[in-house]
Amino acid sequence: MATIHLQQVDKLFGTSYAVKPMDLTIKNGEFVVLLGPSGCGKTTTLRMISGLESVTNGMITFDGKDVTWLHPSERDISFVFQFFALYSHMSCYENISFPLQAKNEPKDEIKRKVSQVAQMLRIESLLDKRPGSLSGGDQQRVALARALVRKPAAFLMDEPLGALDAEFRDSMRAEIKRLHIEQGATTVYVTHDQIEAMAMADKVVVMSAAEVQQVGTPLEVYYDPSNLFVAKFIGSPGMNLLKGHYENGTVGLPGDNLLTVSEKAKTLLGKAVGTGEVVVGFRPESVVLKEDGQLHGSVYSSDLHGGYTMLHLSLGSDIVHARGERRMKHAMNTMLRFDLKSEQVRFFDPKTEKSIK
Repeated sequence: MATIHLQQVDKLFGTSYAVKPMDLTIKNGEFVVLLGPSGCGKTTTLRMISGLESVTNGMITFDGKDVTWLHPSERDISFVFQFFALYSHMSCYENISFPLQAKNEPKDEIKRKVSQVAQMLRIESLLDKRPGSLSGGDQQRVALARALVRKPAAFLMDEPLGALDAEFRDSMRAEIKRLHIEQGATTVYVTHDQIEAMAMADKVVVMSAAEVQQVGTPLEVYYDPSNLFVAKFIGSPGMNLLKGHYENGTVGLPGDNLLTVSEKAKTLLGKAVGTGEVVVGFRPESVVLKEDGQLHGSVYSSDLHGGYTMLHLSLGSDIVHARGERRMKHAMNTMLRFDLKSEQVRFFDPKTEKSIK
């Protein structure tokens, strides 16, 4: 497997950036997810790594070897597409074995490798069938088997679960993660689904507007977003973000609320803001309902999510999402008091939209 390094790589279509200059290192054996909304540049980045798309500027290396201008066939990669890309006139066995046949490997060796990967993905019974007779989930298993049957330098996956229904996505997500752990394969995975990214990635690359917004572990991008975009994009719902005014250890918030910040935050904000505007961010699970809580809001609505209830509290014209116990019930317009877990509260500069560190 390979360490992949992108050095000041960008892509221009005319005068417009599809990907702005980026530096990124994907370590040997790492599972890296490129995450972002449609049109953010994540698929273009993946295609440049694969060689299916040429770079405009910059350099791409695999284990220190410059592959920037090499043909995809010379990069030793396996690519899994969203829409399977299986040969309909071939059996599943023939589809899976095709990369090995192209390398003129011995028939016995091909049979052994196909049998091994089919057993790994539990598709032995499908080998004699043609793709058209299979369900979407089984077709994607066959496509994965074709990618896994050889040992490439890297696996590249472009929204491989996007065409599947929810049930298949859940099972295939676990399947891909298990296979990655077993094989220790360098994997670059593109998705717009943050649940997939959080569940599968060792490292998440959050992109927006052709630019990398943050690179970090799932926990880092969730609890320590680098800017307001990441804070809003990661999480379902995203991070609560309230505009406020900081002065002498307290932040005035919507709905006539006053938040007393921790000593650590007081030092941080004193240096960064002094006295002035700040955005306060916190996750729904950071809200703790308490009768004597320092903040208050009225119940706007509530949703039962099975294992928990999501409360939506109105603070003036802002809505705060709070995650609570599943049997919790509060009538609309009920006034509730709450505190925030101070260690999980984050602050952002409203002008630059960047996190105040």
